[in-house]
Amino acid sequence: MGHRRMAEGGTTRREFLARAALMALSASSVGPARAAAAQAPRRGGTMVVTGHQEISSLSPDDAGPTVHWTAVTQIHNALLELDENYALVPTLAQSYTASPDGLSYTFKLRRGVKFHDGTEFTAEDVKYTYEWYMNPANHAINANNFKDVDAVQAVDRYTVRVRMKQPNAAFPAKGASTFIVPAAYHSRVGEKGYKSAPIGTGAFRLKEWKPAEHTLVQAFDQHFRGRPYLDFFRVDIVPEASVRAIGLQTGTSDSAVWPLLVEDNLRLAKDPNFTTFVTVTTGVNHFPINNKRPIFADKRVRQAMMHAINRQRLIDDIFKGTAVIATSHLSPAFKTYYEPNVTKYPYDPAKARALLDEAGWKPGSDGVREKDGVRLSFTCVTITGDQARRPEAEVAQQDLKAVGIEMKLAEAPVATITEKMHKGEMDASLFNWTYGGGGGDPDPSVTLRSNGGNNWSHYENPKVDSLIDAGLREPDPKKRRPIYSEIQKIVAEDVPFLYIMYWNWYTIFTKRIKGLPKSAFNGPQLYRKAYQWWIG
Repeated sequence: MGHRRMAEGGTTRREFLARAALMALSASSVGPARAAAAQAPRRGGTMVVTGHQEISSLSPDDAGPTVHWTAVTQIHNALLELDENYALVPTLAQSYTASPDGLSYTFKLRRGVKFHDGTEFTAEDVKYTYEWYMNPANHAINANNFKDVDAVQAVDRYTVRVRMKQPNAAFPAKGASTFIVPAAYHSRVGEKGYKSAPIGTGAFRLKEWKPAEHTLVQAFDQHFRGRPYLDFFRVDIVPEASVRAIGLQTGTSDSAVWPLLVEDNLRLAKDPNFTTFVTVTTGVNHFPINNKRPIFADKRVRQAMMHAINRQRLIDDIFKGTAVIATSHLSPAFKTYYEPNVTKYPYDPAKARALLDEAGWKPGSDGVREKDGVRLSFTCVTITGDQARRPEAEVAQQDLKAVGIEMKLAEAPVATITEKMHKGEMDASLFNWTYGGGGGDPDPSVTLRSNGGNNWSHYENPKVDSLIDAGLREPDPKKRRPIYSEIQKIVAEDVPFLYIMYWNWYTIFTKRIKGLPKSAFNGPQLYRKAYQWWIG
């Protein structure tokens, strides 16, 4: 099921570099879509999708959040891109090869590819993009995807060679899948300027961007794969899940980038007027907690919080059974690398109280535990208008209160949350994020390593850091597995964040959207294919 478009001469050993672990998701975890009857494509119209949070930047480095990515992927392309079935497909690269020792990758680029400003895409743009991520002065969020790159060489106008300091098994899936920016333009406007005025090679070019309202992109006539059928693709920001559902039902939107309320997901999935893909997410639903805060420094407190929260009740009552309990940072759908034999945290308030007692936190006069004059109290900031997860936070709040932990709730825009979590200026939040597996590779460098750009919990464990590095150096998937197994065991023991569940992901389209595949293993990745769709 992995792609078979490797350059000639690739061997089974090297082929894993393109798709090792990409097929870790099993077909049993995927709900097939009811595909629309085939009809001839036609040009025209605007496809409207809705997301739950503002798009604060259109830079590839900020494309982690699903709603951001949905807009950014229309504007940009990468050398290699992951499709909806976890196959890594050459895109701006026509082909690529890896050296037998894993210390270099050579990419043959497509010729005649244009950026939206009419300039030609060349090896110099790849070199510039990769070196921008490699430069520590840029503080790039995704810098760890390039940590083992020694040098990037533009061999000629259409050939790039990436030399590694040491083998990095995740580079094709993570580094080479980085969206390319035009060297001349990005160097002139800078990253700050690029965030609001990107120029890529994508099937659509930016037309209008209002972060909290909508992002509108227009068909790019000179796109190398051909002009898209759609004239426009628009992402509307609609925080309320119930309103996003109404949009689908009334035809004011064609798809919801972020899931609806569970009852709406279940109802529309059965409605023949919609095409629905049901997949298992690799992003864990969790409470990132700031490990630098003194109240979270003792892992017994974090373990107690896990025992205190009735996660199965959250799944059954809030999410109507459409999720599975998380056991660590990797999804059970990622079967090749998932490790089930880890420390478990069944709902056990008595155990939670015992751990808190052992850690020296004693009940205060108001029921909130105290230690050395400090109350066991913190604030969890949820995303403004998040109807899906706010009820989850409210139930967890009551569970924690029952064992003497006060969790106050507040709301803020996602841009504020991510900025403050990055800086360590926030106690906790609640969202879904991928700690390995999302790109078809188990590497969690960006989210779990001490210096990871999205290490929201500010977790530091030298052993985990060394294991992450070892996993990248090892090219054999069979030898990689025990490395990531150990990482999962340590994370489960340390509880750097409160991992709750993995959602079933519902990607729903109105029937007027044609050209969709019959099935998918990764629902959100479908939006990368918008250039192939049309309105019928």
